[in-house]
Amino acid sequence: MLYTPETHDDLAEALNRAARHLRTICLEGHGSKRLMAGPVGCADETISTAGLRRVLEYEPRDLTISVEAGLPWREFTALLRQNRQMVPLDPPFAGQSTVGGVVACNSNGPRRRLYGTARDMVIGMRFITLARKIVQSGGMVVKNVAGLDMAKLMIGSFGTLAAIAVVNFKLQPMPEVERTMLLSFADSKTAFEARARLLASVLQPAAIDLFNPPAAVHGSPVWILAVRTAGNQTAVDRYQRELASFGDAQALDGAAHEEFWRQVEDFTPRFLAAHADGAVVRVSSTLTDLEKLMAPLAVPAMARAGSGVCYVYFDGPGSAARYLAVAAAQGMKAVIEFAPEARKSELELWPAPGADFETMRRLKALFDPSNVLNRGRLYHRL
Repeated sequence: MLYTPETHDDLAEALNRAARHLRTICLEGHGSKRLMAGPVGCADETISTAGLRRVLEYEPRDLTISVEAGLPWREFTALLRQNRQMVPLDPPFAGQSTVGGVVACNSNGPRRRLYGTARDMVIGMRFITLARKIVQSGGMVVKNVAGLDMAKLMIGSFGTLAAIAVVNFKLQPMPEVERTMLLSFADSKTAFEARARLLASVLQPAAIDLFNPPAAVHGSPVWILAVRTAGNQTAVDRYQRELASFGDAQALDGAAHEEFWRQVEDFTPRFLAAHADGAVVRVSSTLTDLEKLMAPLAVPAMARAGSGVCYVYFDGPGSAARYLAVAAAQGMKAVIEFAPEARKSELELWPAPGADFETMRRLKALFDPSNVLNRGRLYHRL
């Protein structure tokens, strides 16, 4: 049974009714990230927040906005663009995602290096518990931190604790000028030397992404360091002059710049669409270990080269599981972020959840004592 409430009270009633009768619940927006994290599984009821799609409050001069969770992400960003403002999360599956889905999955992309993740951009939230409580956390003031930690619990929870109904964001002004510099290298050594030189410089680009040859980004089977620069014309021109000395450089402006980063944003969805049994491992490493992680790979890999997060792409979940085991044995934090739904139950998706997992377990018991809400969605652990 699919239920799509259009008011917060109706959403609260639907959640509470199912919980009272111990009926399992699949909570989602548009369901665009069903391949992500743990199995969706069979549930007695499916509740979608897609009916909640209003813009509740928008103050362009204050750089704040409050929207309902079911607002499509593309509509949300298009609205902000009219005032040259943005929430630079760059999530995968942006064309199908809702605002609530992006926040619940803590999705982010290349510009996290400069702007951070959802936890840095969300200033308030309204969420609804299985007990029918509508909880307001934070507000519409950037410096308002009262109750903000409650909202942070929902970010990245995959809907296992409560239903996000409203999200308040602090906004960023769009830069005056943007330009992408693509630096090409024949091997990993020279690529990482350029990355190290860039990080040690005074330059502060919005994104530094690195692609290995099997990723063949921009149609080139070489190592590519993609640098997203932003600022006024003088600053962007300086970036180009200085980066041109790093190696074989190509500048992308205007539509070509936008299209390149759209391809980066869609890299994971396109890979999964082309590989029915495809799986993606996300590894968090130190900046020093990133080269050791990427250099030996014979499969596509994409890294946020300024933060140490790497995404490795496999044709099948078996190969992903073997790679994950090796990464975990080396002490790296890693998960199988995407995998075929039918295979998730047999995979160890999150082998080392960390010391704070017991706290997460207690929070799950507090919010959902009967374990009816999105059970298993947090990488099969909760």
